[in-house]
Amino acid sequence: MMEVSLCKADLKDAVNIHEMKVKAFMPLLEKYQDFETSPANETLERIITQINQSFTDYFIIHYLEAAVGGIRVVKKDNQIYSVSPIFILPEHQGKGIAQKVFTMVEQIYDDAKSWKLGTILQEKGNCYLYEKLGYRKTGATKVINDKMTMVFYEKHL
Repeated sequence: MMEVSLCKADLKDAVNIHEMKVKAFMPLLEKYQDFETSPANETLERIITQINQSFTDYFIIHYLEAAVGGIRVVKKDNQIYSVSPIFILPEHQGKGIAQKVFTMVEQIYDDAKSWKLGTILQEKGNCYLYEKLGYRKTGATKVINDKMTMVFYEKHL
């Protein structure tokens, strides 16, 4: 059994979440130059605002006791939830952590009728992961720049 756990974040975790988010998304920012939309460019203030939102739950992802990333779950209407974003530090990617986290959040929010998320179309590994977890492309896309297109997924339960 993988030792992955989730700890609900509060304001004292904002700096740690911000640092991990920047570290996790920086390689994508450098690759795609999406300065307007990249989570690597998000401010600490934005994370504080999100933690304070009544419809948002932020969790710190722990692997073998160490904080290795985060996930933000946004509650929408009619038992629809979205993941925006999930991130794992680069040195811990590819270990199956994100997959385990999705299973855990689906158990926490067991009233969910559907889940939504967006990812970078050009990041085949991300698309493969979400499809493996039962997410299906909605058909909606959003071109960010000539290098990068966002693609949107849904999973109906």
